[in-house]
Amino acid sequence: MTQHDGAWHDRMYNNRNLVPEHAAHFAHWHDASAQVRATQQCFQDVAYGRGLNETLDIFPSDKAKGLAPVVVFIHGGYWRSLDKADHSFIAPTFTAKGAHVVVPNYALCPAVTVSDITLQMVKAVAWVWRNIHRFGGDPSRITLVGHSAGGQLATMLLACDWQAYAKDLPAHLVTKALSISGLYELASVQATPYLKDSLRLTDDVVLRNSPAWMPAPAQGTLYTVAGGIESDEFLRHNTLMQAAWGKKRVPVSEALAGLQHFSIVEAMTQPGHRLHTLALELLNK
Repeated sequence: MTQHDGAWHDRMYNNRNLVPEHAAHFAHWHDASAQVRATQQCFQDVAYGRGLNETLDIFPSDKAKGLAPVVVFIHGGYWRSLDKADHSFIAPTFTAKGAHVVVPNYALCPAVTVSDITLQMVKAVAWVWRNIHRFGGDPSRITLVGHSAGGQLATMLLACDWQAYAKDLPAHLVTKALSISGLYELASVQATPYLKDSLRLTDDVVLRNSPAWMPAPAQGTLYTVAGGIESDEFLRHNTLMQAAWGKKRVPVSEALAGLQHFSIVEAMTQPGHRLHTLALELLNK
């Protein structure tokens, strides 16, 4: 890999600098999410554990016939910012099609490490598998969707050894994931100066949380997408998983024209958009 200096890494990975209008996107997410919670049934702040930020929101679908498929959406923010409450706006994308949506929170760096967050998401999805039937969801049909750092977390969960975590869990608890603008090797993130103080990535954390360096899971399907006008590094990451795990496991790896790091999340909520279509296609596999 070509060696680059810290300033180059900051240019590639500082998405708020790359998208000057990022604040408008965050404001839209906040307002649209508040509107969804005000108008759609939602079980808020359900505890999936006793640790820091270990709560989740559940948006049940009133269009489900029988037990509903379940989408778990994992938010981004470089493992150090944002909140589940900023992402309720994605729920109608799936509840309108008969799926329940779960949006978990997790503790943020530097209070915890990326490894800690990964294990929190394992705990959250295990909780969903054990409990979602009480809300009308089907634990055998869980699809993961994650954005940015959430994309890395969703991909890690696809490769998780669930029975090593808990014997009551099925070996292939999760077999479908959509990663939006995900990060798949953390060595490049470790080399990014503006993230160093908050993430405190060690070589061991990088090794344990880089799915592109891991063997492909025995089962499962991963779709990866990125915005066509994201940085060269995010576009590189977008091709990494297909190269690492092969087209059988990663049949979709696309750069979507005209989208940057934040508008791509909104595109998933727009009927007729390619990302909306891909999300529903994966849900229904």
